[in-house]
Amino acid sequence: MLTVLLTNRECPWRCVFCDLWRHTLADRVAPGDIAAQLDLALGDPVIETERPTELKLYNAGSYFDAAAIPPDEDPAIATRAGAFQRLIVESHPLLVGDRCWRLRDRLKAGRGGVGTGLEIAMGLETVNPEVLEALNKRVTLEAFDEAAMALRRGGVSLRAFVLVQPPFEAPGEAVEWAVRSVEHAWDVGARVVSLIPVRGGNGALEALQAAGRFRPPNLATLEHALEASLRCARGIVLADTWDLERFADCVVCFEERKERLTRMNRLQRVPCGGPCPACGWNGRPGE
Repeated sequence: MLTVLLTNRECPWRCVFCDLWRHTLADRVAPGDIAAQLDLALGDPVIETERPTELKLYNAGSYFDAAAIPPDEDPAIATRAGAFQRLIVESHPLLVGDRCWRLRDRLKAGRGGVGTGLEIAMGLETVNPEVLEALNKRVTLEAFDEAAMALRRGGVSLRAFVLVQPPFEAPGEAVEWAVRSVEHAWDVGARVVSLIPVRGGNGALEALQAAGRFRPPNLATLEHALEASLRCARGIVLADTWDLERFADCVVCFEERKERLTRMNRLQRVPCGGPCPACGWNGRPGE
């Protein structure tokens, strides 16, 4: 898979857990800028060597937000995505609509009549209703489910994001709610679910932490959420391992645990690991 991070205007939603606004622009991009960014990425000679089959375009917001990715860019994007079997873009559930279907149809017409599949990545975040409302995502679980059903009817794949230990959630309940959220995503047709440990750094989370409303998850919480989800065996579930060091509390076993999470992502099963002589961690299945 080739992942390209596009730069564009800031997302209009103000989710309390998000820090992606730090990597966005104050103004809209000029015509052709998005296609030019993609051309720059596709011009990397490494891509020709590795020949990825999937293209993921993430833009620190929603692809279907016209202020972020202008609709006029869609034909050029679809043409470039024609070299791949699948195009993955991210979207707020409330923006799934006509533009999505037009992009789907453009992709279907490519690749010499074979077509490129479309997958939409949406943030479910959590099925905990009180927490979801407090996150300021301005979407209900019902609205997410409606968007998911629309994608299924339209022949578009769904990828879902689930937060591990978001603000306003008791740390002792984090694994349970994460697993319930993963199961719900599968219930509504998600092909892949990504578990995202909530990271501080946006200012709002630090204020909530000071007020006792947020505590960052530790590595064990992410591990247990992934292990429990994998045992459900109903779909693909992945743990986000970016910047994983910030969740570690033991330098002795961290690298082994990171590699173990990577193996779980790749193999979709729970392998053994440990024990750690320093902290006592033991990564045996079921522990």
